[in-house]
Amino acid sequence: MNRRADQIASLLRPAVQDVLTRGFQDPRIRGLITITKITVSPDLKAATIMISVLPAERQELTLHGLRAAARHIRHEISEKVDLRYTPDLHFRVDASLKKQAGVFEALAKVAEERAAKGEIDSNANPSEATLSDSEPDHSDPDTQEEAAQ
Repeated sequence: MNRRADQIASLLRPAVQDVLTRGFQDPRIRGLITITKITVSPDLKAATIMISVLPAERQELTLHGLRAAARHIRHEISEKVDLRYTPDLHFRVDASLKKQAGVFEALAKVAEERAAKGEIDSNANPSEATLSDSEPDHSDPDTQEEAAQ
């Protein structure tokens, strides 16, 4: 993406988020809608807005409503942002967040399994001898010299 496209994307983000925050009359558009990324085409005519929707069950319905309201949102943005041409808006669901959540879930599960295994291992060998303060440690060379004297 070129520098101008990056600039326009950074201008569009708060404007689109503001319009989404104010809400719509459309009952399909509900839930927490977050813009994760905006990319603007090199010719500056189109902007792809990646969103995440919570709860996930409302995702497809909300996306359908946003696509239907894209022209209205574009009009609202054109009044907020000083651009010669406001790009056409295309909404898409950002699946990378779902993948990230899955990875974090898997890592948490592995950590739990390791913790459970560590607890079992430490409880399985309670007969391991521990050195008390009165017994000399024969594994340390300095202590061996002191014991020999």
